Amino acid sequence: MSNPMNESLQSLSTFHLAGEKPGKDFADIGQLGLRPALFSAYQDLAKLRHDYPLVLINGENKETVMQSLSDLIDDTLREIAPPGIEGEQLRKHVLGLEEEIRTLVDQGNKGTLLQLWDMAETNRLSRTDEAGRKSLGDNLSRARTALGVDGELVGCDGEAPAKVLTHAWTSVQENKARGFAKEIGELTVKLSNILKADTMRSEKAFGAEALKRSMGSVYEAAFDFEAMSDILGPVFVNGAVPKKRQRRIRAALSVLKSQRFFDTDEDGSKKSRNKGVHGFVFNRPTRALEAFQERLPEMVDLFKAVTIAELEIEGRYNEKTHDPFFQRFDEKFLEPDDLARFPSYLICLQNGACAKAEKVMLTEVLSSGLPMKILVQSDDILDEQSITSGRFSFGLRGSQLAAMTVGLNNTYVLQSSGSAIYRKLDSILGGLKNGQPALFSIFSGLAGTSPGSVKNSPDTQPYLRAAAAMESRAFPAFVFDPARGDDWALRFSVTENPQAGAEWPVHHFCYEDEDLQKISQNIAFTFVDFVATDERYGKYFAAVPRSKWRDEMVSVEAFLKLDTEASAEKVPYILMVDENNTLHKVIVDVKLVEAAHRCLQMWRNLQELGGIDNSYARIQLAKEKEIWEQEKERELEALKCRLEPGTEEIVPTSDAEMPEVEVPLTVEEPVVAEVASDEPYIETLRCTTCDECTEINNKMFAYDDNMQAFIADPDAGTFHQLIEAAESCQVAIIHPGKPRNQNETNLDDLMARAEPFN
Repeated sequence: MSNPMNESLQSLSTFHLAGEKPGKDFADIGQLGLRPALFSAYQDLAKLRHDYPLVLINGENKETVMQSLSDLIDDTLREIAPPGIEGEQLRKHVLGLEEEIRTLVDQGNKGTLLQLWDMAETNRLSRTDEAGRKSLGDNLSRARTALGVDGELVGCDGEAPAKVLTHAWTSVQENKARGFAKEIGELTVKLSNILKADTMRSEKAFGAEALKRSMGSVYEAAFDFEAMSDILGPVFVNGAVPKKRQRRIRAALSVLKSQRFFDTDEDGSKKSRNKGVHGFVFNRPTRALEAFQERLPEMVDLFKAVTIAELEIEGRYNEKTHDPFFQRFDEKFLEPDDLARFPSYLICLQNGACAKAEKVMLTEVLSSGLPMKILVQSDDILDEQSITSGRFSFGLRGSQLAAMTVGLNNTYVLQSSGSAIYRKLDSILGGLKNGQPALFSIFSGLAGTSPGSVKNSPDTQPYLRAAAAMESRAFPAFVFDPARGDDWALRFSVTENPQAGAEWPVHHFCYEDEDLQKISQNIAFTFVDFVATDERYGKYFAAVPRSKWRDEMVSVEAFLKLDTEASAEKVPYILMVDENNTLHKVIVDVKLVEAAHRCLQMWRNLQELGGIDNSYARIQLAKEKEIWEQEKERELEALKCRLEPGTEEIVPTSDAEMPEVEVPLTVEEPVVAEVASDEPYIETLRCTTCDECTEINNKMFAYDDNMQAFIADPDAGTFHQLIEAAESCQVAIIHPGKPRNQNETNLDDLMARAEPFN
């Protein structure tokens, strides 16, 4: 007689190893509308405050290139909203408008901040009763006036990486243009003054007609200008500038005035766009390289003119020395610092934007040392080959391009997901400002086209998918800056990845079991969880009914740590939830597990380059430990030999004789205690140290040794303060629970406000 338990395990293993669902019990995750369990807190991103939308700030006197809408709103509220209950209504109205703007952007509305502000304000006022309309309008009008900035509002979509990088690049070029224009303007004025002074000393300047015009018609009959010319001419004309020098100065002036690299007039002020000015934004590396080569003679002439102008103004031009030098002056004399004074070339590439020849040219451009700034935007980092083949390869669309470029050793490289662009702004500007070639590899958060619509399959927004790609190590963030130093510790960094020291980020997850009991546990977010967000790969997952859950089912994270023999008796799964947040266990095809293993290996390589768990350091530490242990054994043997017969007490050697050994500290993983359903708590591991909660009440909220927030004393403040902190938290990690003081005022309203965060 067959054993139902064994048959159940066999059916699970059949799907895991062969991808075949043995019966109808194994549901399709698309049909059930399942999402990774950790997505349960992010069903409506419009209600959560995060980095998007971004405001691309306009104006020459702007202090920053861009700002998050949430940060801009926070700055405005700090300026105009009184602390405490007095400013509560104003804060509520403005935060409500922020949510409305975020919703409009998510729906595809385009425009500037003020345009969408007005649209959102109209929507809010239309849904407000007559009694509250006036106060709402007054508060929003006051906040709008206090903003002080405007600019295009950008959501996290397929256009965001190119828009953000182009805006940042333009800002850098405008600053460079202002400096260059000032320099050119000063040189032009000084050279012109030399020629003007020369003209004043010329025979023409002291002719009778010129002298008559200089005196004016009033004195025309009072002087004999012919006689005056005879007297003054011989005295001053002898000091005139030599003809050869005049020609040299006029030639330099002509080049300075006709340059086409910056759109400025002679005095350095910005003027209307001149069609003759070169463009520097391209969508193909071949065209950018061609343009650079075509303009190289102009660059040589301009740099030569600037150098000659400086020598002439300072009176240091020596014809015997400098004439031969400038006759043979060409591009070989241009140093990297000289090239950095000119505009850099921005190349924006998206998936499918360049053919095979363009990909080859991309490597040539990056290795050239020329100031080319290249955005490679990946819209789909998953493809069938990356999962089913023996290689974890995304080609140009994935992280291998950035990793390969690091090997060139002379190129600035930044890789990040679109969700983290705002936090990477300083690094982006650093790559745009230097004179090196730079590669910016960005995953937009989009996905490939599904072969067919999947019923009930949830739509993952680009922001969430982009964040999940970085979280799952499918598209990790890193920065390589060769200008920072000679060693990897200075040049390479992976520290801005979530929990960069871990294999997979681990998060606290709470759910209710079949008995409606709240259970909390720590779960890892792996590459497999990321793939589960893409409906194209639903066939690699199977939801297992609760009746068939077995002890042999283990999490993907745990499964990856098993050896071959132990893993043969287990089946890997991930946790997912449906639209009602009901928990499901979903088993995984072996191909996905193998892909996750390759992803983990790539991440470990990046960790090593970034100095995390370096294998060389680990081996060296093991050697030192072995030497220390051998030395310790020799010391003990020496002590035994010194003992005389009958001696009961061992006299230890002095401290000076004992070798000093540095023993590495073992850092224990933090243990997250289970939290009762009505108790307030913070997801401390996700804290971004924004100070919002501690500014509200620094006795209730405090930072641990890692500068991450936790609730130090829930009785040190009010339930209202807990909710206020939850609403202001940018990453929505504060959960107010239930009120501890049942006598606190407005509890019904406060409970309603707390519900979205519990």
